[in-house]
Amino acid sequence: MARTSTAGGDAPPDIETLTFEQALAELEGIVKALESGQGALEASVAAYQRGAALRAHCERKLAEAEQKVQAIVEGPTGLTLRDVE
Repeated sequence: MARTSTAGGDAPPDIETLTFEQALAELEGIVKALESGQGALEASVAAYQRGAALRAHCERKLAEAEQKVQAIVEGPTGLTLRDVE
């Protein structure tokens, strides 16, 4: 059985295009479906793997947002955003 790597930004391309909100909504749907226990084993495993990739994507998006917030500095003209890269 092939494994899907979710570490280091190896999410499927369709996940990489999702906003944080879209990924979180899909992840919530997967969690509800898995909690119901109604799916077949193979479908549940696939859903769990996608959920893991979505979670990693959300964590990356949150880390990016945190970096931006930490980059806000006060200058002579007020708050500005310094370059974080």
